[in-house]
Amino acid sequence: MAYLLTSIPFFAGFAISFRFERRRLLNGVLLLAGLLFVAVGVVFALLDIPAVHDVVDGDVLAIAFFLVIAVLLPAFLVLNGLQMVRREGRRLGNLLSLLAGLAMFAFAPALLVLGKNAVPRAVEVVIISVSIVLGYLSLAFAAFVVCSVGYGLLRPPKGADFIVVHGSRLIRGKVPPLLASRLDRGRALYDAGVAQGATPTLVTSGGQGPDEPRPEAEAMADYLVAQGIPREEIVLEDRSTTTRENLLYSRELMTERNPGYRCLLITNNFHAFRTAMLARRLDVNGQVVGSRTAWYYVPSATIREFIGILRDYRILNGVAIVLLAAAYPVSLAF
Repeated sequence: MAYLLTSIPFFAGFAISFRFERRRLLNGVLLLAGLLFVAVGVVFALLDIPAVHDVVDGDVLAIAFFLVIAVLLPAFLVLNGLQMVRREGRRLGNLLSLLAGLAMFAFAPALLVLGKNAVPRAVEVVIISVSIVLGYLSLAFAAFVVCSVGYGLLRPPKGADFIVVHGSRLIRGKVPPLLASRLDRGRALYDAGVAQGATPTLVTSGGQGPDEPRPEAEAMADYLVAQGIPREEIVLEDRSTTTRENLLYSRELMTERNPGYRCLLITNNFHAFRTAMLARRLDVNGQVVGSRTAWYYVPSATIREFIGILRDYRILNGVAIVLLAAAYPVSLAF
């Protein structure tokens, strides 16, 4: 019961934080903490039931947890990584789930050896310190996933003045499937706005990369026109080369046309929450809507997005990692 009661302040904090700003990672931290306390409370409550305790005890749960973390999850990541390589090529961004799975497989034996108390003190300190840091990163990643999934389930707000579709790399000057999914989502939201009596302006946002024959915004606009969107309802933002520039240049464009604008920003679902966080920091008045992505692409893309957040908040995370890595060695001195 104590664990269930402890979860209440976290859920209350989540409700308050989410009410004022849904684009915060803090929402995921608070919600995850509440859910973890509930889960632990439920497990202990079940173990107090004699019929359950006779079948399942703490050792069984510990073994099951280890198998999931050290065997099943890394196996899934490795298999997903191999599929990514086959379908998308060997770029570093496509190797992230494979590398994460291999790293988890490599670290599992160290935990088993540590559990037997058969290592020198120096090795023990290293393993425990690394485990603490990995624990921090794992919880932060879990909070990010909770935020990403929860944010993606929210219904897009109505009444947007602009629908901004973020660009991505063209293939031989044409819109590839990944970008087409964003444009199709933008077109669906445009049609919904028109059906409600509004006429939102579509903004195609994307400049010209060094390997692209024309700006992404131009190819995106052509795609939308071919899908039946009137050309006069589309505005091109053709300078941006990063998500940050997508937001800054689109904000400038929208503010010039309507200082009190409201907008929807369209990107792929794995990129939606990080884009929303960045939009909040850049004071863009809008929410982000994610388009569908092939399932096999999501694990590596999600890891890449999390690495991006670590980089965006590198000072905060750097200080936390250093303090956590030093926590166990310092504790031995006392």
